[in-house]
Amino acid sequence: MKKVAIGFFIFLALLLTVAAVVPLLFKDKIKSALDKEIAKNINAQVIYETDDVSLSLLRDFPNLSLGVENLLVIGQDSFATDTLAKVPSFRMGLNLFSVFGDQLKVNSIELEEPVIRLLVLKSGKANWDIVKEDTTATETAADTAASDFNMAIKGWEINNGTIFYDDLSIPFGFSAYNVAHTGSGDFEQDVFDMVSNTTAERVVMTYDGVNYLENAKLDADVTMAMDLEKSLYTFKDNNIRVNAFPFKFDGSILMPEEAIDFDLTFSATETDFRNVLSVVPGMFTEKFDDLKTGGKLSFDGYFKGRMIDTLMPGYGVNLKVIEGMFKYPELPEAARNINADISIASEDGTPQNTDINIRQFHMDLGKNPIDAKVLINGLDVMQIDGNVKANVDLAELTKVYPVDGMALRGLLKVDANAKGTYSETRMPVINADLNLTNGYIKSKDFPAPIQNLNMVTNVVNTTGNTDDTRINVKRFNMDLDGEPLEGNMLVEGIDKPAFDGRIKGVLDLTKLMKIFPQEGMELAGRIVADVAAKGKLSDIEAEKYNSITANGTMAISDLKFVSTDLPQGMKVSKANANFNNERINLVNLDGMLGKSDIKADGSISNYLGYALADDQSLRGNLNLRSNQFDVNEWMVDENTGEAVAEGADVEGVVAVPANLDMALNIDAKRVLYDNLMLDNVNGQVQVKDQIARLNKVTFNSLGGTFATSGSYNTQNPQLPLFDVKLDIQNLGFKEAFESFNTIQTLAPIARLLEGKFSTTFAFTGELAQDMTPVFKTLDGSGIIKVIKAAVTDVPIVEKISNLTNLKELQNFVVENRYIDAQIIDGSLVIKPFDMEAGDIKMTVGGTNNINGNIDYITALNVPAGKIGREVNARLASLIGNESLANSERITLRLNVGGTLSDPRVSLVGGSVKEKAADLVQTVVQSKLNDVKQQADQRKQQLQDSVQAELNRKKLEAEQKAREEIEKKRREAELQLKKQATDKVGGFLKQITKPATPPDTTRQQ
Repeated sequence: MKKVAIGFFIFLALLLTVAAVVPLLFKDKIKSALDKEIAKNINAQVIYETDDVSLSLLRDFPNLSLGVENLLVIGQDSFATDTLAKVPSFRMGLNLFSVFGDQLKVNSIELEEPVIRLLVLKSGKANWDIVKEDTTATETAADTAASDFNMAIKGWEINNGTIFYDDLSIPFGFSAYNVAHTGSGDFEQDVFDMVSNTTAERVVMTYDGVNYLENAKLDADVTMAMDLEKSLYTFKDNNIRVNAFPFKFDGSILMPEEAIDFDLTFSATETDFRNVLSVVPGMFTEKFDDLKTGGKLSFDGYFKGRMIDTLMPGYGVNLKVIEGMFKYPELPEAARNINADISIASEDGTPQNTDINIRQFHMDLGKNPIDAKVLINGLDVMQIDGNVKANVDLAELTKVYPVDGMALRGLLKVDANAKGTYSETRMPVINADLNLTNGYIKSKDFPAPIQNLNMVTNVVNTTGNTDDTRINVKRFNMDLDGEPLEGNMLVEGIDKPAFDGRIKGVLDLTKLMKIFPQEGMELAGRIVADVAAKGKLSDIEAEKYNSITANGTMAISDLKFVSTDLPQGMKVSKANANFNNERINLVNLDGMLGKSDIKADGSISNYLGYALADDQSLRGNLNLRSNQFDVNEWMVDENTGEAVAEGADVEGVVAVPANLDMALNIDAKRVLYDNLMLDNVNGQVQVKDQIARLNKVTFNSLGGTFATSGSYNTQNPQLPLFDVKLDIQNLGFKEAFESFNTIQTLAPIARLLEGKFSTTFAFTGELAQDMTPVFKTLDGSGIIKVIKAAVTDVPIVEKISNLTNLKELQNFVVENRYIDAQIIDGSLVIKPFDMEAGDIKMTVGGTNNINGNIDYITALNVPAGKIGREVNARLASLIGNESLANSERITLRLNVGGTLSDPRVSLVGGSVKEKAADLVQTVVQSKLNDVKQQADQRKQQLQDSVQAELNRKKLEAEQKAREEIEKKRREAELQLKKQATDKVGGFLKQITKPATPPDTTRQQ
């Protein structure tokens, strides 16, 4: 027994040893196979760190568990800034015995808290289309099977996932939060059943900007028959429930090559009206279980046809509700007589052939009837025929539907009819009235009500022409806590509207937000206004301001605004403005932008054009003052769209707003930008056409003074451009290196120098998405004045000193030297300049590039007896013993290559006659010519590429125009044929008409 126990523990120890050792032995093999498969099959950036890859035999025994933490998948080309998937924890279960063979078998996959963003552009291009095309289709089956991975998956799991789907081509959006998904199936077989379960705590579905499903719960159990050889997938047992609405699918999906063939029907599995009520926005709350309901429904539909680049399946949905009703137990009245007959269908799945038919909709809210009947043919160009009528006593409404914390009264009447075409150039014939009388709103969060609320609105169009639309808010008035607000507005026309309106009174935003709180927004403050405007947009666009009547005043106090889009917040302690036809004069604005204090005054013009037209710019001249302005607060992360947290690295492009033509005169005592502190910032920034131009902006920073002019261009946010002229005085070398990445890349020697410099420099280039220069695009030139620089412990100089035995070079000082420099395609070219170290005269020039490589020529003019024996011997072989012996001074020519930290110095020549400057000048000019030639070639290639793209687009436009002309010609030809046929048909009818019997009476 004792031996058995000892043997068991020995076996257990061996097993644990194997469990610990096996992952270490095969980790590199599996990591290599994973990288190989990604590179071979995935057309996207798959980012993960080697240290985040782990292997375990004990976690999923007897499988080997491969884990990858912090996995990112980022798209390419059009999706280069989009994160397709962010997976904090990804784990695969690998068949242990397959590790010893040529292929790895993946048995299971597990994802923890993944965030997946699926995006389809208007062109139809999808960001998840990242699998590389198979270019080896002609290979044999044996060849194509030679993959390092065999996806023999039997189970997979997603825990607490988030999924976003946004299809801009439809436009349709879908979001699911707290997603849990499990699935199983034997993918080693060709035919098997796949069983899955999916739940989501919150689902949002949007079409064309409208939420049709909001905060819904999803629970789906689906079993599908999988035939991998035929690529045929058939729904078997399945039950899908959205809130309390259950339905199921029948049919199959066939995926031959690129096309997908759908043959699906769906229908509700229960017929109680209660079920469909649960998906009506606002109905599925914690009170839904207590809701009393009645009535029946039928729901069914289909999705049939082929889906490929140019085709969409047809679809149809039918919903009928018969004698529906609902009643909340705590309310006295019910909604009754709910009857609906609705269908949505499209034979080919296209918006232009989609029909929406609301044949009947009726509901009695207590004693208030609501009726609607609408027929819509097509969604691109709509043919509309419908009417809506409602007479609602708001007090009765609150007896039927719970409006928590709010009392309502008043009579709301809606009577709207529309018939005709709706498009960009057409409007249906419309006559719509919306009237509210004696409105009263009182919130439990604010003691004073909104009362005397009246609105009389009419929308009418009698011709169907867009410009004949007339929107007339005849009267609007209300009292809030005894403070009146009233107004009216008439708008005639849509494209080029004429307007006549006025608003007068007090708008207390603090009180209003307590009555109508807005999620994700905080708004407070008080606005007192009396503003009137009358005129035509066409006159504004033509700048005929004499034809416009606009005047008024506005006073703002204690305004505060914070939202999810503006988390930094904005405060206006006070501001006054007066209006006339042309401009708004802003007086004494005092407030905060985030943590930054601001004061402003000035004028803003073309405000009406900016407010009423999409292509009009807001113009103005403003004076901005601040004691401390924090630019870092307003930097945006391009991946998330969120402001960068305090203390985090600043990333993202700061976009210059469109439709602004402003001159901002800035006077700021301190500005914080990235890790820099700028003092006494003065100058002007002009903003126009998404370009910010700096005019004589001056500031102090890092102990030096700066003056700059230039521009920052974000017309293409993916490729921002800049050009800048700098005048810097008395800046420390080390301070410049530590603060400016341009110095770190192009002039890293600044890190090793003690002293100060001044410069006038101009350069241009592109900016990356993190607002750093794209160095290979930089071009520039300027003069650098070395005021004083102590050269100590510089590797290049030490290598020169060791080679030449010139100890004076190990420590020397450079003073009042001017260096002429150029930047070409990111390479810094230093033109020859002179220095002295004791009785040694030096001339230096050359280039260094963005990769850190240096290529310099250095000429040293030294007394003949100072150089070492070894250098003397090499010089003698180069210039001759006699010349060397008869010269008092000689010039050494040295080549310096390698990098700044690891330089390579070699003696390549010498002379007893040539001056050091002449020797360097020739070589540097040759290097400069080479760099310029390479830059010219790159620019020509870029220009050719741009021209080729322009030519391609031109040919496409010409082809499209020809096709359009041919289409119109065919349509005209068909119309002429039809007219001719009609005329011939009419003529034939006339000649074949029976003859009229003679009037025998008259003959008699």
